[in-house]
Amino acid sequence: MNKLSIEKRVQIVKCLVDGNSLRATSRITGASKNTVTKLLVDLGTVCKEYQDKHIRNVKCKRIQVDEIWSFCYSKQKNVPKDLKGTFGYGDVWTWTAICADSKLVTSYLVGGRDAWWANQFIKDLAGRLQNKIQLTSDGHHAYLEAVEDAFGGDIDYAMLVKMYGKAQEEVRYSPSEHIGTKKKTVSGNPDKKHVSTSYVERNNLTMRMSMRRFTRLTNAFSKKVENLEHSVSLHFMYYNFVRIHRTLGTTPALEAGITDKLWEVEDIVKLLD
Repeated sequence: MNKLSIEKRVQIVKCLVDGNSLRATSRITGASKNTVTKLLVDLGTVCKEYQDKHIRNVKCKRIQVDEIWSFCYSKQKNVPKDLKGTFGYGDVWTWTAICADSKLVTSYLVGGRDAWWANQFIKDLAGRLQNKIQLTSDGHHAYLEAVEDAFGGDIDYAMLVKMYGKAQEEVRYSPSEHIGTKKKTVSGNPDKKHVSTSYVERNNLTMRMSMRRFTRLTNAFSKKVENLEHSVSLHFMYYNFVRIHRTLGTTPALEAGITDKLWEVEDIVKLLD
């Protein structure tokens, strides 16, 4: 890896954060697939450490949370019997929390979708906030105990529960007809006009378009969950610190006061030093 120039590293990272697979990045840049993978692992590790250290004491009024599905190794139905129930094989969920004002992804976690993972995620989120917030989630029941344990009563929390009609004729990735939503107050006094998951769900689309591993119906899925975690860490480092948010006209990290400058991809690469 020491033989790679800064310029070559920047070229590789730009390919990865723009949604290219490891093999496509290798073809575009001329670097071997193993070299691209090693850079992803090394850079994903330092990006996770940097964000864990610096995204703290965030001043935010409204947070939206959600989970996005992916899979590793194989689809859940194809996981070998001796590996069923082992994390990293089959369904994997990425939990995300986004500030509705600064669009900063304040916390993220790659894991399962049960109550234990919900508690880890919400506890991490609570430790990064400076003030009382209004929180909105979907109707996933694991959030209820997790939010209570992490925040107690010191939060305005509401669920946005989606309601569906009768099941449609079976079509791949076609859910039942969405017929409405219900806003349910769980704790405190949340402002009903701000009970929404629109921003975090739009962020799910950004993730699917920016990380090849999240693309459906391809063979670009992660074979190792560790590499998925590195990819997610690199993506959010780029999203928070480098990518200009079109609505804000600046980066989420600058808008949230996490940094005082506009980062470049080269600045991310230099974290390795």
